[in-house]
Amino acid sequence: MTLTTHVLDTSTGAPAEGIAMVLYSVDGAVRTELAGATTNADGRTDEPLAEALAPGYYELSFTVAPYFAARGVATFYDEITIRFRIDPDPRHYHVPLLLAPWSYSTYRGS
Repeated sequence: MTLTTHVLDTSTGAPAEGIAMVLYSVDGAVRTELAGATTNADGRTDEPLAEALAPGYYELSFTVAPYFAARGVATFYDEITIRFRIDPDPRHYHVPLLLAPWSYSTYRGS
């Protein structure tokens, strides 16, 4: 099972380049860092964030304040964290972030 992501800046309609992210496994109140990456010019990571995740709970934490600051755009968010569950199936998981200075959304992609 692989995990990928991408970030789209919906305020500009363009991929969000240069956003740092960290993948954590979550067990109760304990978070363990598993991987980190930064989005490329296409708003994606160069490699999958993970290729063999066990069933359980995970978080993707995106550091977005520097992205907006570099563009001179005020934002409500410093960091956006998405918590999700991996089920015991072999399907690919894609967790995108649709980002704007004052809002965001996500979904399970394919």
